[in-house]
Amino acid sequence: MTIHKEGYKTIFIIGMGVFILIMLSLQYIYPTQPLIHNFLSVVLSAFWLFIVSFFRIPSRDFTNDESAIVSPADGKVVVIEEVHDTEYFNEKRLQISVFMSPANVHVNRYPFSGKVLYSKYHKGKYLVAWDPKSSTENERHSIVLQNSKATVLVKQIAGALAKRIMNYANVDEDVQQNAELGFIKFGSRVDLLLPIGTKVNVKIGEQVKNGISVLATFA
Repeated sequence: MTIHKEGYKTIFIIGMGVFILIMLSLQYIYPTQPLIHNFLSVVLSAFWLFIVSFFRIPSRDFTNDESAIVSPADGKVVVIEEVHDTEYFNEKRLQISVFMSPANVHVNRYPFSGKVLYSKYHKGKYLVAWDPKSSTENERHSIVLQNSKATVLVKQIAGALAKRIMNYANVDEDVQQNAELGFIKFGSRVDLLLPIGTKVNVKIGEQVKNGISVLATFA
């Protein structure tokens, strides 16, 4: 396991804050209330470890399959439905959405190999990520990825806690399946807008992993 580059600054700042609070507690609380000091130290240390774990990148054996649309995110499948896309296609699309809780791995990956045709950041609200309106009203970053089989819109969507979306896509860039697409800090969701008729391999409520779980296969 490694730590994602987006976490270095956050981990350092929070680590320094935790260290200072523990030292202050040691000086002012421990002499008269050692149990309270020990409790605070454990809670603060556990919080820092949670922050470290949030930026983890576990070692994985990725799924490499030209016919597969691999999950771009860890989390739970919360939406499988037909929607009318107005951002890029202006037509009906099959939407699959994966919700990421704060405990999930938060690196996002390309679901298949292809060329980036479109990349756009949208300012917006911070509705809870499972709200259906979050797909079109929340802060988000959308990209369109195309290969010989399909053209797919991928949305990184901010939520009530997620306030920062990192996206590494560049228009006209050729990308590889499972390469890093970006990172969303502190929980949210990723939507895929697929062609109607795409074969879905998952169901609502299923837990999936980025780079491993096959959400769908090309028709």
